[in-house]
Amino acid sequence: MNMQSGSPNGSPTDIRNLLLDAAGLSLDKLPMLNVIFDRMATQCAESLRQLVASQAYYSLSDVESGRIGDVLDSYEGMAVVGVFHSPEWDSHAIVGFDRDFIFTMVEVLFGADGSEPPVDDERSFSNIEMRIAQALFEQMAKALQSAFSLVSKATFKFQRHETRMDFAVIGRRNNLAICAKFLLQAINRGGEMFVLIPQGALTPLRQQLASTTAGESAPSDPVWSKHIRGEVQRTEVRLRAVLEQREITLGEAAALEVGQILTLQATPRSRVKLESTEEGLFWCSLGQAEGAYVLRIEDAVDQAQEFLDDILPR
Repeated sequence: MNMQSGSPNGSPTDIRNLLLDAAGLSLDKLPMLNVIFDRMATQCAESLRQLVASQAYYSLSDVESGRIGDVLDSYEGMAVVGVFHSPEWDSHAIVGFDRDFIFTMVEVLFGADGSEPPVDDERSFSNIEMRIAQALFEQMAKALQSAFSLVSKATFKFQRHETRMDFAVIGRRNNLAICAKFLLQAINRGGEMFVLIPQGALTPLRQQLASTTAGESAPSDPVWSKHIRGEVQRTEVRLRAVLEQREITLGEAAALEVGQILTLQATPRSRVKLESTEEGLFWCSLGQAEGAYVLRIEDAVDQAQEFLDDILPR
């Protein structure tokens, strides 16, 4: 059977691609899409963090398939979209921001702390809001290119923005598309961003998008790894220095009185255990410097021995 047919311009067209386009892509067989859009969320968060003082987070909430017209109609009157062209794909893509996203982004960029109530207004977007949206669309072009570089060398050129969804034309409205939805969280509020890509643009990449199968780890993303490492290192923990511990009965505890003196077995030479969240970290020696008590770390706590001491009878 001949799988090639002539196209109107004289070039051969693979009928298999036409059949795949008609049937649509199966998202559960394209695990790399989630990896790509996760990477895009990280890229957006990193770019935004350089512009604002408050914490702001992007997170991928869903990747779904649908008709272009149906997706756009669901945002009619409540979003602004940017239309992008990818010459390598010979196709277009859409990035959209809903009203809450735009209002939150404006407040974050102008230094709001979330103390004011969120904007709840059905008005049209202002000139400032549209200019901010256009600046964000330029960043989205870079984020898309970086994210899809895992499977394809593609550039995305921002062409125009639209607030009327019926003007956001990137193909027939009944064509299938992949829609990725992201949540923006900042100053105790947020909004939604979405990316809409026709399935016809992704069909030639289906083998690369299916390369990560069950049981295989996704490619390491250095930007995301750096972000996680930075967030972990900034996490605050509480340290506690324990000079002595003893067990008493409930009756003895009930008999304690204000002013009563408890005699400790510890001396200035006793080792002090440094703990965090009730987990022993280090053994320290106690001293003084400039009128304050100080600790000098000497040894790490043997976690295995600590565990045995806790479970074995004394």
